[in-house]
Amino acid sequence: MRVNDAQLAEVWDRGFTVVEGFLDKATLADAREALWTEYPRPDDYFADPTAHAKFARSQFAGLRYFPYDSWALNRVAVYPDLVNTAERFLTSRDIEIYKVELWAKYAGAIDYDQMHHRDYGNHTLVVPRADGRHVQMTTFILLSDVTALDGPTKVVPLDIGRDIPITPRELPMGALTDQEVSVEAPAGSLFIYKTDILHRGSNFLAPGRSRFVMLVDFQQRGWRWNGKMSWPDHAGRNAMTDAMIRMNPRERDLFGWPPPDSDYWNEQTLRDVALRYPGIDLTPYEAAR
Repeated sequence: MRVNDAQLAEVWDRGFTVVEGFLDKATLADAREALWTEYPRPDDYFADPTAHAKFARSQFAGLRYFPYDSWALNRVAVYPDLVNTAERFLTSRDIEIYKVELWAKYAGAIDYDQMHHRDYGNHTLVVPRADGRHVQMTTFILLSDVTALDGPTKVVPLDIGRDIPITPRELPMGALTDQEVSVEAPAGSLFIYKTDILHRGSNFLAPGRSRFVMLVDFQQRGWRWNGKMSWPDHAGRNAMTDAMIRMNPRERDLFGWPPPDSDYWNEQTLRDVALRYPGIDLTPYEAAR
């Protein structure tokens, strides 16, 4: 589902937007089934939580970083409508994906309540500009239904949080909880916000509940003071090899792969990249030469 202009404008005006029905049904169904290659099914987890004690180590114990063993999950990060949204929000086609995470939470594993905070602290060395330049687009793609019982993200609308100083990055526990908005939506929905928006994670309100989301973040390319992940650091993993082979040139470009018109490509690099990634289609790169 294409995010419309009014929804993108809401990110600037309110600080966030929620787009229901964003993923098509087939992509969502495949991604939901592929979750179990990374996590225990909820029935299995709750049958014996002690067998999955690692989820009790911290609120972030359920994070898994791109790439994933299943293409059904990897392709969500380069979902065409998501890339289109990022291009329009960032007003450029010269963009990159700088973070992809899966995040699973299980009720009772740990207390997931957080204080309101801004995400810029580990997305940039400096601070976000208030005029909208050098902006980063941060997203949650809901892979499970999120109701009031399921630990929804809580957001402070921009008109309330705008005048709160940029530092400290975290507010006292409990501050602004009477003015927050709860992000509740069905699986397949997209939540977009910026790194200077106050928000927090919340705890489950009923036993036997679980929540699964994918976080995909974009920025214009070339801002060396921004970012979070180094994709070459993951390049030795079989899952990254598979992802690069399956992606098209535009999708690879989002991870920093040289585009077809780059002067990186010559007879030697075409030959050796083909050896490194058996089965990859390098025709567009050959044609550009």
